[in-house]
Amino acid sequence: MKNFFRKAPDVRPRSRLHWVFRSLERKSVALTLAALALGLGFATFVVLSGGMSSGHYYSIIEPLVVVLNSLVLCLLLVAIVIRVGPMLSEQRKGLAGARLHVRLVTLFGIVAVAPTVVVGAFAALFFHYGIQIWFSDRVNTALREALEASRGYLSEHNANIRTDAFSMSNYITSAQNELAASGMNLLQDHDALAQMLDSQATIRGLTEAVVYDPITNKVRAAGGLMSRTGYMQDLPPPAATTMARTNDIAILDSPDERTVRAVVELSQTPALMLVITRLVDPTILEHMHRTEMVVADYNRLNANKAKIQLTFVMIFALVALLVLAAAALIGLALANQIARPLGLLILAARRISEGDLGVHVPEADRDDEVTSLSRAFNRMTEQLASQRSELMAAYGQINERRRFTEAVLSGVSAGVIGLDREQHIELPNRAASVLLQTDLMDAKGTPLAQRVPDFADILAEAKAAPDQVITKEVQTGPVANRRMLLVRIGAEMQGAVTGGYVVTFDDITALQSAQRKAAWADVARRIAHEIKNPLTPIQLAAERLKRRFLREITSDPETFAQCADTIVRQVGDIGRMVDEFSAFARMPQPVMTKEDLSRIVREVLVLQRNAHPEITYTVNLPDRGPVVRCDRRLISQALINLLQNAADAIAMTAKQGDVGQDGANVAGAIWIGLQEEKDEVEISVTDNGVGLPIDDRQRLTEPYVTHKAKGTGLGLAIVKKIMEDHGGAVRLQDRAEETGTVAILILPMKDDHGS
Repeated sequence: MKNFFRKAPDVRPRSRLHWVFRSLERKSVALTLAALALGLGFATFVVLSGGMSSGHYYSIIEPLVVVLNSLVLCLLLVAIVIRVGPMLSEQRKGLAGARLHVRLVTLFGIVAVAPTVVVGAFAALFFHYGIQIWFSDRVNTALREALEASRGYLSEHNANIRTDAFSMSNYITSAQNELAASGMNLLQDHDALAQMLDSQATIRGLTEAVVYDPITNKVRAAGGLMSRTGYMQDLPPPAATTMARTNDIAILDSPDERTVRAVVELSQTPALMLVITRLVDPTILEHMHRTEMVVADYNRLNANKAKIQLTFVMIFALVALLVLAAAALIGLALANQIARPLGLLILAARRISEGDLGVHVPEADRDDEVTSLSRAFNRMTEQLASQRSELMAAYGQINERRRFTEAVLSGVSAGVIGLDREQHIELPNRAASVLLQTDLMDAKGTPLAQRVPDFADILAEAKAAPDQVITKEVQTGPVANRRMLLVRIGAEMQGAVTGGYVVTFDDITALQSAQRKAAWADVARRIAHEIKNPLTPIQLAAERLKRRFLREITSDPETFAQCADTIVRQVGDIGRMVDEFSAFARMPQPVMTKEDLSRIVREVLVLQRNAHPEITYTVNLPDRGPVVRCDRRLISQALINLLQNAADAIAMTAKQGDVGQDGANVAGAIWIGLQEEKDEVEISVTDNGVGLPIDDRQRLTEPYVTHKAKGTGLGLAIVKKIMEDHGGAVRLQDRAEETGTVAILILPMKDDHGS
C-alpha cells in the first residue's frame, strides 16, 4: 500500500490552485493545518466568550472569526478529500491493506464525530436555554427596576432641591417683609443677604445659593461652600429664567450630571432670581450610568436575540466542524501510520505466497508493536529464504537420486514398488503397472492392499515380521487372464522402526507353463515308448484268436467275436492317443513356404463338413490370399484342432439340452473369418457351444488341461506350439453377448526374407 500522504496523480492545471493542492498533499503541511485549526478553534472560543459584552467589539471580531474559520475549514476539507479519494480507489481495486485502512479511518471518524456531535448538541441546548435565561422576565424586571431606582434617586434629588428652592424663596421673602417693617431692605444689604444665603445653604446641604438680577444678570449676593472657595458656577441662561417665571421653578442638570440647580423667582420688585446648587453623590451617579449602559446593552441584545443566537450557533458549528476536520485529518494520519505498515506486510505476505522470499518491509525508527512486527517479519523471511535454499538443494539431490532410481527401475522387467511405513504406494515402476494391469502412477498415496487386494495377505505378513524377507507366489489379475507372480517384500528398518517397504515381483506364469510343458513332453516320450511297444502284439494276438478259435467256439461265438473286436478297437484308440503324445513330444520344425491362407482354410473345411454334417459352417474369406510364409501342414493341423474343439463344444451343448427361445435345441454353428490387421493376419473360429470354463482359462493352452470327458488336453497345446513356431499367437475369448467361444490364430505378415 502506498504512503497515505503521497502525491496524487498530477491531473490539475499548472496554477496557484495547483500549488495549493500540492502543498496540502504534504504531511507536514497537513499536520500544521490541523494544529492551526485546533488553535484557531480555541482562540475563537476565547474571543467570543467576551464578545457579547461589547457590541462594537463583537461586530468587528465576528466577520473576521467567521472568515478565518471558514478558510481553514475549506483547506482542511480539501486536504481530507485529497487523501480519502485515493484511499477509496485503492479499496475498490482491492489493494492490500485498503479495507483495513478504510475501517481505521471510519473508526477514527466515528470516535471524532460522536463526541463532537454530542458536545455540540448539548452546547447548543445550553446556549439556547442560557439565552432564554438571560432574557427572561426576571432579569428584564430586575434591570428595569434597577434603572428606575437610579432614576428615582435623581428624581428625589430634583424634588428635594425644588422644595429647598421654594423654602429658601419663602424664607427670604419673609425676612425681607420683617425687615421692611423696621425700614430696612434685606435685598439691598448685600452682606446680610449673603450671610442669610450662606446659613441657609449650610442648613440645607447646598453647595451654592445665589440671588441675581435677571435683567442685568448681576449677582446681588451668594452663599455656600462654592461661593466661599471662589468656584461659583455661571448664572443660569435666560431660558432658565423664563422657564422659572413660567413654571414657578426651573430644574437644571449639569452636563456631567454631577450637580442639580433650581431657579426660582423671588416675590420682590424689581424681580430677582434665586438659584441654588446641590452636588450629586459621584458613586451613586457612576452606578446609575452603569445601570443605564447595561440596560441599554441588554435592550439591544434582546432586540437582536434571535440573530445573535443564530450567529453564535453558526460560529459554534463552524468551530465544531473545524475541530472535527482537524481531528479527522489527524485520524487519517494515525490510520495511515497504522495501516501502511500492515498493508506493506500484506503485500509482502502475498509475494511470499507467490514464492518471492527476498521481499523486505521497511522498518520505522520508532519502537512500537508495528515496528516490532515488521522486524520479526523480515527475520522470518530471511530464515525462510535460507531454509528454502537448503530445502531446494536437498530437494535437488533427492530428485537426482529419484531420477536415477526411476531410470534403474524403468529398465527392470520385474515390478518394483516402494511403500511408506503405512504401506502406501510411493514409487512404482512401469513394469509394476503392466504386470498388475493397473495404473499405479495415479495411485500414489493409496494403500497397495486396497489397489491390489491379492497382495493383502503377503503385505500383512511383511508388516507382522518386518525383519524378514517374505517370498510368496501370488495369483492375481482378472479371472479370464490370471497371472502367477513371485512376490518378495522386504522392510527398510530405521533402528527399531519400519521406514518403508520394497515390493518386487515377476510374472512366472510363462515360466511355470514352460516347465510344465517340458515335464509333460518328457512324460509323453516315456509313455509313448512304454505303451506303444506292447500294443501291436496285443492287437495281433486278438486278431489271431478271433481267426483261429472263432470256429471252434460253439457255445457263444458272437460274444467271443465281440470281445476280440473290442480289444482291437481299444488298442487302436490307445494307439492314436500314443500318436498324439508322440506328436506333442516331437513337434517337427516348420518348413516355411508362401501359402494362400484362404485356400488352406477351405481345404480344411471340406474335411470338417464331411465329418460333422449336422453343423452349419459359415465362411467369410476372400477369394484369394492373403499369402503368408508358413508350414501348410502345421497350419492345417492347428485349424483342424480348433474346428474339432468347436465341434466338441457344440456336442457338449446338445448333451446339456440347451434350447432356444422357441424351445427347440440350438443348432450347431461355426463361423470362420479371415482379416488382415496391420502387419498380421487373424483367422477366427467362432462357435455357439458351451463356451470357455470360468476357472483356469489361462492354462487352457497348457498340455493335459482339458474339460472334456475323453480329451487328452493336447489339442490347444499343439496349436499354441505351432503358432509360437510361426512367430504368432493364439487367443481365446468368450463370444460377445451369446454363449460360445472365439479362437483366433494370429500370423505375422513376413516378407520374402523371413524365416
